[in-house]
Amino acid sequence: MKKFWNWTKDEESGVRTLYLDGTIAEESWFDDDVTPKAFKEELTSGEGNIVIWINSPGGDCVAASQIYAMLMDYKGDVTVKIDGIAASAASVIAMAGTKVLMAPTALMMIHNPLTVAIGDSEEMQKAIAMLSEVKESIINAYEIKTGQSRAKLSHLMDAETWMNANKAIEYGFADGILEDKKSPSDVVVSFAFSRRAVTNSLMSKLTAKRKANKPAAPERSVNELMERLNLMKY
Repeated sequence: MKKFWNWTKDEESGVRTLYLDGTIAEESWFDDDVTPKAFKEELTSGEGNIVIWINSPGGDCVAASQIYAMLMDYKGDVTVKIDGIAASAASVIAMAGTKVLMAPTALMMIHNPLTVAIGDSEEMQKAIAMLSEVKESIINAYEIKTGQSRAKLSHLMDAETWMNANKAIEYGFADGILEDKKSPSDVVVSFAFSRRAVTNSLMSKLTAKRKANKPAAPERSVNELMERLNLMKY
């Protein structure tokens, strides 16, 4: 069985560390009862506080939900450390941390859930309704951790928001920054990147350029670019 997680234990301190690295549920999670059972057995095979390192672009939301629930139910403290990226489903798992710390160079990304649907209009409506419920379930985890309003969190997900460590702390998704005690820094840089905001801004500029009929860009090129950007909007 190919696993997307790995446990280690420091024999001196007794601290157990979980590494979630790569795509969540590289092999089937919700179709294979052995997978969640194996994870739970490894989680509960010891006791005491645990550390979780996350570097994952995300993956299956069902797997993330089960891991989140198991970690929330765990008796010891759960310290989450994000050293690379915690995106999509991985950000949901991070919300189970008693404390969430991010490296100064790490990123967190939240967005709306995705699916693939085939069928008639009725099937499409069912898919839309399902995605809406999945989104609400994800917001539940974000709301518990951040204390942000559901409307605010929904807007951040709509925009596919990328956050560096300081912005994640500002929004409540993280509690602190992983510091290098050998070289402390007072530099604080905070940003959140919204794919939708950037796309809409570029669309507005192209629209203005086309109306002004400036010769800087051929009309055909502007129209083709606008068509591509329209496909990107959601």
